[in-house]
Amino acid sequence: MNSLPLDGVRVIDFTQVMLGPCCTQTLADYGAEVIKIEKAKIGDLSRWSLGSDPDGLNNPVFCSLNRNKKSLALDLKLTEARDAVLALIAGADVAVNNFRPGVMERMGFGYDDLKKINKRLIYAVGTGFGLTGPYQHKGGQDILAQALSGVMRRKSDSAHPTSIYATPLADYSAGMHLVQGILLALLHREKTGEGQQVAVSLYNSMLAMQMQEGAAHMMREKDLNWGAFPLTGVFDTTDGAIVMVGAFKQNPLQDICNALEIEDLSAQQRYKDFDSQMAHRPELQEIFRANFARNSNAHWLKRLEEVDILCAPVRNLAEALQDPQTVINKMILEAGETAAGPIRLIGSPIDMSAAPVSVRISPPRLGQHNDEILASLEAQSLQAARGDAA
Repeated sequence: MNSLPLDGVRVIDFTQVMLGPCCTQTLADYGAEVIKIEKAKIGDLSRWSLGSDPDGLNNPVFCSLNRNKKSLALDLKLTEARDAVLALIAGADVAVNNFRPGVMERMGFGYDDLKKINKRLIYAVGTGFGLTGPYQHKGGQDILAQALSGVMRRKSDSAHPTSIYATPLADYSAGMHLVQGILLALLHREKTGEGQQVAVSLYNSMLAMQMQEGAAHMMREKDLNWGAFPLTGVFDTTDGAIVMVGAFKQNPLQDICNALEIEDLSAQQRYKDFDSQMAHRPELQEIFRANFARNSNAHWLKRLEEVDILCAPVRNLAEALQDPQTVINKMILEAGETAAGPIRLIGSPIDMSAAPVSVRISPPRLGQHNDEILASLEAQSLQAARGDAA
């Protein structure tokens, strides 16, 4: 087996649901030993998102976020359980949680508590809105972050209703930002020998995603909306829909008209340049809609590609998962079996030639690794005692 970049890094993972688990799964995929601390008898809340599997194994939501991890189920109200966690922390490189500010502190696992026993510890925290400020104790959730950050109000057409984005953008973005922060902190520790606290939030990640739009607003009081450009849109065809992006060319409107086999609208004064096209966007979009409705996806994709206009079919997830490109990109992983069938998961988007991702540990049953982990702690304790006696 190839050596992985994070081999030898131990992560104590207090996270649940999505923000934290997608972060720690990335660390696990690339070699870190991730020990997932779960509440006895209940576990990560995502174990119950779609109900339990027929054979008592994990459901798809949990499986999607927790491969390559070990599960340690404990009742942290018990002194011996807390002592076990502290013993793990003492020898760990990273501790990760995504609780509201104050929760870990009340359990005695805050950064100030843990750095006393391990000054090299990287203490990574994901919150809804930040560690301080007016929203620090507000329950963090992806949809709330979409709303408060302005993302939910952004739309390519003002006529569209304001709606929730169906994929959890904030959770995934913040999870990946937390990965970045942890890796940066590990590099910093190599130089200084010191650990530190790393914090991200759903809110900040949603603001960061709007970096271009935010700068345009603050510096020019301009609303920058890439989806509302005049030659960009989604258009129904006779058998589906396509998306077209008329950009990165000297005269994309001329090429679009060529593909649609209509007169060159760019020759008209009202459509002669970008500003004119923006001023008359509704008319242009209506012309496009009427023409794309005349033929099929395949027909229009071929025509647009012939004139080098960016385009793609608008597909559902099932279609995307069956695409040969998805298979070639190794974006589907097999992770074991349940009574309901194979565990099939989305893979890592990071393709490292010397460190390909594989499933070393299937998504674990609750407490699956209790005996292994607790026995290792007992062995360490005995070894230390023998060392002291000597």
